[in-house]
Amino acid sequence: MKMITAIIKPFKLDDVRDALADAGVFGMTVTEVRGFGRQKGHTELYRGAEYVVDFLPKLKLEIAVTDDREEQVIEAIVEAAASGKIGDGKIFVHDLNAVVRIRTGECDEHAL
Repeated sequence: MKMITAIIKPFKLDDVRDALADAGVFGMTVTEVRGFGRQKGHTELYRGAEYVVDFLPKLKLEIAVTDDREEQVIEAIVEAAASGKIGDGKIFVHDLNAVVRIRTGECDEHAL
């Protein structure tokens, strides 16, 4: 099993959610986060004063999948989240050792 963590631009969430639903994924966790990569933030003007926004708003998606669904889920995220501009985000894939559904006690693939 794999845990796929994707950092995306906030306005791409609906597109990514629809792409994942089409790929057969119906569960994920979404967290509002702030960060920067190569973008290194940007400068904004507010009431005549210029200030630097160091950390940009992003969304972190966490999706647990079976090994055979990994590539399909990654492709769906990349296609839906890509704008071709800097700051589109990143995808991280981690091994999952165990999953337990609290309500039923089901384990691993059955708990996904």
